[in-house]
Amino acid sequence: MATEVRLPQLGKSMEEGTIVGFSVKVGDEVKKGDIIFEVEADKATLEVESPAEGFVKFIVAEPEQAFEVGAPIMVLGDKSEEVAEEVIESLRNEAAAKEVSELSVETTYEFESEDSAEEVTEGHEIKLGARVPLNRVQQITGQKMAKSKREIPCFYLNLKADVTEVSELRDKMNEGGGVKVSYNDFIMRAVAIALERFAIMTGQAGSKAIKLAESINIGLAVAVEDGLVVPVIKDVQKKDVLRIANESQALIEKARENKLKFSDLEGGCITISNLGAFGVESFITIVFTGQCSILGIGQVTDTCVPNDGGFESRKLMNITLSVDHKVANGAYAAQFLELVKELLEDTSTFA
Repeated sequence: MATEVRLPQLGKSMEEGTIVGFSVKVGDEVKKGDIIFEVEADKATLEVESPAEGFVKFIVAEPEQAFEVGAPIMVLGDKSEEVAEEVIESLRNEAAAKEVSELSVETTYEFESEDSAEEVTEGHEIKLGARVPLNRVQQITGQKMAKSKREIPCFYLNLKADVTEVSELRDKMNEGGGVKVSYNDFIMRAVAIALERFAIMTGQAGSKAIKLAESINIGLAVAVEDGLVVPVIKDVQKKDVLRIANESQALIEKARENKLKFSDLEGGCITISNLGAFGVESFITIVFTGQCSILGIGQVTDTCVPNDGGFESRKLMNITLSVDHKVANGAYAAQFLELVKELLEDTSTFA
């Protein structure tokens, strides 16, 4: 009996996906659980397993097509089974109805000499005057960031945290080898503790209420070849720094190897973006839709500060908090950020 393979919902927030490629062709035999195609959804490329065994009788979709969840992708059947033409036609029509058009970009630019501009292809050097095509991750990112700027009225808070003692603790913890602990891991621990006290900062604004997160899941912005992805470390409030470091490092590696699952990207209630490694001292970040805030972490700098009538060198970190004003007010967010600072400056936080 023929089995219709449809685009599955691989995560709670997944509404659509783009077919990246197929691992099978018409006539191939597949077992239940075999990888049959890949789909890209919300910055992650995911493998889809066959829901049944059989032979590929017909493939409705093509690579680079985007469909809503539930759209028919292919048909499996017995080796000698023939699929009726009217069934195939019906599935084609259904797929066409569920196909998603190209991402709309509200702000576009007309290039006066577009025909004369050379389009940069993979492996070629980007030069002035070229036309550089956007990949789908860049399109999705641009669309989401534009939506956020339109819909989230933000305010911004900035302070400096003295991380001298944390820096020493980090160096000591990393002497033994194994997974390296980063500043981000200490920051996530401090943020999780602060969010438990200032829970409104985990909220999403509805029309009549603010829905608070059930657990503290923290997104970590990671630069990858195609752009930016934000894997999410789950239940951070239950974990110490070493466990956070282990999980964040594993997610960073998966992100850079393009092996993230949709579940790795879901559920964040706040995000941390750290550009300190690039020498950036401070920057303002854009809040992700569905979250209340995002922390922009700057470079740790050696700074002379007053001390008992003299001066001493301390390691200071610039932290900028972007906040959705629909969820939290300035005084509340300032208290949250001040607590994050206090926690980072007290190494007993990480005992």
